[in-house]
Amino acid sequence: MLRSSGIYASYGAVPVLADVALEVGDGEVMVLFGRNGVGKTTLMRVLIGLLKPSAGRVDFDGTEITGNFPHQIARLGIAYVPQGRGVFPKLTVRENLLIGTRARKDKASTIPDEVFSRFPILRERLNQRSGTLSGGEQQMLALARALCGNPRILLLDEPSEGIQPSIVHMIGDLIHEIVDQTGVSVLLVEQNLDLGLRVASRCAIMEKGTIVLEGSPDEFQDEVILSEHLAI
Repeated sequence: MLRSSGIYASYGAVPVLADVALEVGDGEVMVLFGRNGVGKTTLMRVLIGLLKPSAGRVDFDGTEITGNFPHQIARLGIAYVPQGRGVFPKLTVRENLLIGTRARKDKASTIPDEVFSRFPILRERLNQRSGTLSGGEQQMLALARALCGNPRILLLDEPSEGIQPSIVHMIGDLIHEIVDQTGVSVLLVEQNLDLGLRVASRCAIMEKGTIVLEGSPDEFQDEVILSEHLAI
């Protein structure tokens, strides 16, 4: 469904990505691991159109989308939940969710009922400014806002960051539920090994701006692999 090939990207004169090739299939949860600063978030920014690559291409459902604007990519069915959640703190929960509906192809502007069945706490907080929510509630709002666009693939960047363990566990359950019930695909960038390996269909590791290893979650249980590529 989503494929990058030969991606190079930089910030000014500083190279970050080098020949990145990655694929996410229909209904698949692809988890990308890597130490801090290796380029994982930069790859997400390229995929969603926030950063133009200097070389390479991105394809979605067989069509090249390299260089498209973020709003164009979102309306194709790619939703992005950035690191740090990225909610609009001065807007209410309702307003944040309504913004998510603007990516819908059918132009529906109502919040889907499924959002509240998955995130019942948000119904109670509809008129509350999102900046006053707890970190876990803001992460739920960011996920719910992405789902309001009826996406075909979710790009999730470090959803466990700064979140208490019980919420992290709930996020893992939600990823399973969303994939099983809707068939949506997921590209998850994560440093929490327990969460990543619990939800993954396939895994990959990035080092110094390139993918160095891909395999099944079982293969990534190998302590030698974890020590070599992910240990600090």
